[in-house]
Amino acid sequence: MTISHHPPEDLLADFATGALDAAEQLVVGVHVADCPRCRRFVRAMEQLAGASLEAIPPVAMAGGAFDAVMARIDSRPKTAPQVNKAAGADPELADLPELVKRCKIGKRRRVAPGLSMRPILLSGAGPSRAFLLRAEPGTRMLEHSHSSTELTLVLHGSFSHDGGRYGPGDFDYGDDEVDHRPVVGDEGPCLCLVAMTGDLRMHGLLGRLISPFVRL
Repeated sequence: MTISHHPPEDLLADFATGALDAAEQLVVGVHVADCPRCRRFVRAMEQLAGASLEAIPPVAMAGGAFDAVMARIDSRPKTAPQVNKAAGADPELADLPELVKRCKIGKRRRVAPGLSMRPILLSGAGPSRAFLLRAEPGTRMLEHSHSSTELTLVLHGSFSHDGGRYGPGDFDYGDDEVDHRPVVGDEGPCLCLVAMTGDLRMHGLLGRLISPFVRL
């Protein structure tokens, strides 16, 4: 796999320090798992954070603090990571990265011609929502921007816009300053893992007409 597009370094730093919400952490984590370059950067950030902690002067703990923490850990239910039970029956789910297979994935629904999505139900709270977005070959999305951020990771297939071509493993970062019109490649359906905060902003007359019916 050749990866040409990566998350911004500040996003990788937030991932390394656990500052992202659950949906963002999932999308960035799947990219990092398959990208040696970003994995090296994350490890460097983790080492820097560890060194910073070591440099902090120690503070005396309250009596029994360690025992209290261990008791809380021991009281948590011991559960093994769960793989989505539908993965064996659905070819699309069977090919998902392991991090995504452990998530609960909702039913598919159509959001626009040639475009459908499946929500990913995460237990962690946060402003972002995660979902799988599938676009059929040759689909041309309407020109749009975003009211906030959109993290998109290509799992299968490809799409292109002014920023270039995005294939498996590539990461696309969109925010309220990005205005684009993705076009899906002809080689097959494009499946993406997405974390989105806010909504799409459709441009043009047609975009304004259908935007009330497009909900991601």
